[in-house]
Amino acid sequence: MIAGPSAAAAADSMIVLTLPDGSTREVPAGTLARDVVATIGSRLLQASLAVAVDGEVQDLMTPLRASGAFVVITDKDPRALAVLRHSGAHILATAVRRLRPDAKIGFGPAIDDGFYYDFEVEKPFTPDDLAAFEAEMKKVVAEKYAFVRAEVNVAEAKKLFADDPLKLERLADFEGTDEIISTYTDGPFIDLCRGPHVPDTSHLKHFKLLHTAGAYWRGDVKRQMLQRIYATAFFKKDELETHLHNLEEAKKRDHRVLGKALGLFQLFPQAPGAAFWTPKGTTLYNTLEGFVRERQQEAFQEIKTPLLYNKKLWEQSGHWGKYKENMFLVLDNETGEHDMSLKPMNCPSHHVLFASHKHSYRELPVRYVTFDVLHRNELSGALSGLTRVRQFSQDDCHVYLREDQIESEVKFLMDFILSYYDTFGLKATLKFATRPEQRIGSDELWDRAEAALRAALDGTGRPYEMKEGDGAFYGPKIDFDVTDSIGRAWQLGTIQLDYNAPERFDLSYTGEDNAPHRPVVIHRAVSGSFERFIAILIEHFGGAFPLWLAPEQVRVIPIAIDYNDHAQQLVARMKAHGIRATLDARNETLNYRVREGEVEKVPYMCVLGRREAEEHTVALRARGAGKKQEILSQDAFVARVLEEIRTRALAVAAAPAADTGASGEGEA
Repeated sequence: MIAGPSAAAAADSMIVLTLPDGSTREVPAGTLARDVVATIGSRLLQASLAVAVDGEVQDLMTPLRASGAFVVITDKDPRALAVLRHSGAHILATAVRRLRPDAKIGFGPAIDDGFYYDFEVEKPFTPDDLAAFEAEMKKVVAEKYAFVRAEVNVAEAKKLFADDPLKLERLADFEGTDEIISTYTDGPFIDLCRGPHVPDTSHLKHFKLLHTAGAYWRGDVKRQMLQRIYATAFFKKDELETHLHNLEEAKKRDHRVLGKALGLFQLFPQAPGAAFWTPKGTTLYNTLEGFVRERQQEAFQEIKTPLLYNKKLWEQSGHWGKYKENMFLVLDNETGEHDMSLKPMNCPSHHVLFASHKHSYRELPVRYVTFDVLHRNELSGALSGLTRVRQFSQDDCHVYLREDQIESEVKFLMDFILSYYDTFGLKATLKFATRPEQRIGSDELWDRAEAALRAALDGTGRPYEMKEGDGAFYGPKIDFDVTDSIGRAWQLGTIQLDYNAPERFDLSYTGEDNAPHRPVVIHRAVSGSFERFIAILIEHFGGAFPLWLAPEQVRVIPIAIDYNDHAQQLVARMKAHGIRATLDARNETLNYRVREGEVEKVPYMCVLGRREAEEHTVALRARGAGKKQEILSQDAFVARVLEEIRTRALAVAAAPAADTGASGEGEA
């Protein structure tokens, strides 16, 4: 919003810009980016939206103040979309202020899938308001207002925004500094803003206002509630249409709606941020946890540690000073102080256990895993279904290893994580995150950790993206972002390399030389929290879980009371094989019961009539096959189900395209 070093610092000097072809342009500091682009070519200037100098994006109207690699950004560059969307936020604010001059303006950034703008108004916006704002935005776009940049000092800015208390509060942060304060004007609207912006409003051709939500001013629950308008924009119409289609699909798949409809979990105000799992939901949860246990039983050691600790542990780990506000503090009756805490993460407790006895170099790596319950004191306004909770469990692992084992261990853990995602049809993108601004440990330790983890990542040969400054406060990390069935990205697993914990907890092992040595710690998660992962799976599969994961795998439906015993025998047989089968012998019509099974997304329904009872067959309806049925012997059906569970097939085997026939009595 307010940017950069002082203008005086860059004045009266020359800068050198290196173009992608290796040629250079030497220009006075303060030259507008558009003027440099014009020297490259008029057609390029016409197509340009912004530029990047050493990777930092700025618009065409921002003065250039530093030498570096100079790249022109057009709509073909992925970075251009954020510039367009940020400009869309200003166009939205322009439209709102035209129709609602009383609206006080907050912030309007671009976000991953669109943009938003915050307004302070007496009454919440209505759907009719959004329709009017969108229509007005189209007028602003048609008027082709240029985004005009100006640089002012604090006093000048206060005069410009004398009627906007939110902006005045923001300006107060910069009293006594020599920061460059920039404003952008498009037509009648002026805003405090760092930029960058597209050249004019006409570039926003394909956009949509989506919905409104409440948002506390500056994210502070003690401050006033603002009205946030969410929107999105794309350069191409078909991209916008695809995005809107996916949003509609996401609504249908909303885990909060499906979770309740399928009877998996519920949320109650008596325990905000914690799920109540129903019998079906508990089955789903336990099946997922059992799958992780099964995969880890050979190479990992499962442990359980306490849930409550005194602050000495958190001071030792570094969390007390940096994470205390996110902990649930507990009063110690002896000291009268809130110096106990429910654990928000597992790592310190694992370090305590590892340090409690001696280890030989031959034992390493030691891999501790746990499924303990964790608690984090999330803001009530941030809670969202299962994706943002206060109580959760992780498939958490901490590996204690020698430095020479880092490369092989990272490859082992990476293969483990990626094959786990493959089971669910989730494809992952790897991202390497480096040291954040707020961190513990010396730069020397960070240099070693980053070099070691990056070398291990390079050694896998897998492509990855960089996330500068996004590492954990104790070490660099590899993040796994997965893409679900409707194209949404979710950050899930992580591999974090930690040189700080061994120092803080005085961890050691006895080396081949019989001397003590420091191990290295790797923090690893696969699902992240089970709660959030289940939410992702509900939406990824649309509630239609693969057979092995489905809480109810087979539903047996006798068409009349005469066949109840035969149906019950089939259910008992399947249960004996570990198949989660149920009997629906209610006094309802066959069509009603079949339809209910479809709504509840049961993978297989077996209809039993006279012929099926006599011939020991089933009229099988596979999920997604519509009314098509196939006749199978009970032996063949049970064998099919067991094989699909064993292989963890992603989808049930639907009936063939041509109907293979069905019992007249069994046909629904």
